[in-house]
Amino acid sequence: MSSLYHPTVARLTYRALLGRRRALILFILPALLLAISVAVRALAGVDDGTADSVLGGFALATMVPLIGVIAGTGAIGPEIDDGSVLYLLAKPVKRPTIIFTKFVVATGVTILFSAVPTLLAGFILNGNGQQLAVAYALAATVASVAYSAMFLLLGTVTRHAVIVGLVYALVWESLFGSLVPGARTLSVQQWSLALAQKVSDSGPVTSVVSLSTGVVLLLVVTVAAIWFAGRKLRTLTLAGEE
Repeated sequence: MSSLYHPTVARLTYRALLGRRRALILFILPALLLAISVAVRALAGVDDGTADSVLGGFALATMVPLIGVIAGTGAIGPEIDDGSVLYLLAKPVKRPTIIFTKFVVATGVTILFSAVPTLLAGFILNGNGQQLAVAYALAATVASVAYSAMFLLLGTVTRHAVIVGLVYALVWESLFGSLVPGARTLSVQQWSLALAQKVSDSGPVTSVVSLSTGVVLLLVVTVAAIWFAGRKLRTLTLAGEE
């Protein structure tokens, strides 16, 4: 692990992600989720169906991928855009180490600002009835890992990573991933829901894919995205040196 994780790269990435402007954006969605949860609990009381709608419809389907976009693309995209990544690449740090470190940081930030608020919202909404708070927090955690890898890759392959990421998060995951049957099987949201369904056994949480399929696809997408991002970073090095 020490050969894959570089503390200095991690510190610089945390500083970039948690700067004043970006941190403000990261706080908005979790604060909104918690405010909605408090209001729903006050108005509707404890209701498992309502809790499932809020946690699945807003937290997992919208908040988690949007925070993943901010953290994943922000971990490397701005450095590529302004050219400062070449200074980092000039250091005696292996390219896979740079990518993996940034992936770890992006994942940690995404989990902090999505999975933790989802857990709190679940307890507010129904006191973790039918294990909904834990189930959706687990789904948000594993989804955060996959989203961080995917959007980190986007940050290395296009200067429009945020736009592409937002289109994916808002159109594919939130719209098609929830409504179109064929698209659901290719949705990180549905893969993560497979784990949530297992935790909330006999609860309202459902997924269109099996647990084994969801786990395998999450692992494949995460590993493949990190690998391709590392390959792309080598290409950027060569371009910069030329």
